[in-house]
Amino acid sequence: MNDLHAWLSEQHHGLRTFQNLQQKLDTLGQDDPAQRGLCRLLSNLAGSYVEAFDESPLPVEVAESTYQRLLTLLASLDLRGDAERRLADINRVATAELWQ
Repeated sequence: MNDLHAWLSEQHHGLRTFQNLQQKLDTLGQDDPAQRGLCRLLSNLAGSYVEAFDESPLPVEVAESTYQRLLTLLASLDLRGDAERRLADINRVATAELWQ
């Protein structure tokens, strides 16, 4: 996730970035089956955001705060953690909300 976080931190906070993130997560999940579940949850999270604002006005404040929440979430994930830590990360992602 460090590479993904580094990539995301250099992107614009628009919807296209979230769509590109979904593609990257799909590829990562295929390439690393041990992370498939986490990648799917993150992709669904990004996808629900894209669907909510697709073809709708996206206020800059919402876009920026959502982007920052996603960056913070990615930075908090520990793919090398033990099973308990990984389960906690998966559960946190599963209940995460990027925007209010």
